[in-house]
Amino acid sequence: MTRIVIMGASGRMGQMLIETINRSDNATLVGATERPGHAWVGRDLGVAMGGVETGVPVVDDARDILAGADAVIDFTSPATTVALADVAAQAGVVHVIGTTGLSEDDIAALEQMPDTAKIVRAGNMSLGVNLLVQLTKKVAAALDEDFDIEIVEAHHRHKVDAPSGTALMLGEAAAEGRGVALKDVKDSGRDGITGARKRGDIGFAALRGGDVVGEHDVIFAADGERIVLRHLATDRAIFARGAVKAAVWAQDKQPGHYNMLDVLGL
Repeated sequence: MTRIVIMGASGRMGQMLIETINRSDNATLVGATERPGHAWVGRDLGVAMGGVETGVPVVDDARDILAGADAVIDFTSPATTVALADVAAQAGVVHVIGTTGLSEDDIAALEQMPDTAKIVRAGNMSLGVNLLVQLTKKVAAALDEDFDIEIVEAHHRHKVDAPSGTALMLGEAAAEGRGVALKDVKDSGRDGITGARKRGDIGFAALRGGDVVGEHDVIFAADGERIVLRHLATDRAIFARGAVKAAVWAQDKQPGHYNMLDVLGL
């Protein structure tokens, strides 16, 4: 059984991850964290969630519980994730990162972690999205710049970053297929009189509203025709299942940096 700690236990993903682990045959929950001052800190996790005692404590410092864990799953904030990476590396546990909104500096900091670090990071943990990433790369490689690439994503009203981590994964895949760097062709700030679309750019549009779990379209548009690749997520559990799968998969792997394509064998 892979022993897992959950960061940000009270959040949507935190609670979904807890439920997923509790139903798992090859993982067990050994700890949970919340930010200092949160009402759950110091309480039993089961009681905090409105159920019975589980013997799993909620703490405000992951260092207090990582010694008894094999992996920590982290869907928190960029600053928390970067700080935790060094702690997880020192503790020798797998760090599964689903946090989005990471800057180039954040990613660079993760890549500079000690040699003991074992990190699995992905903007999206679902099988379907990772298949879509591969399809996007292949289609982008097959089509020239006569086809404009636009990525449209929709999420719930509470999401704080845009474009989404998944949209950026898809943009990176499209750019790789074209043999260019996304930072050189990314267009996500259209407002007002922007002028005509620049040939070869990869555009992004973000929609926010209601309780949308996640919708992503990759549009290849040319004169007279369009190709649309789409993924619709209707249950947040797909991300939780992928994260738990990653935590279990990484147990016998060497320290290093991995993604969900590695986990899924894609």
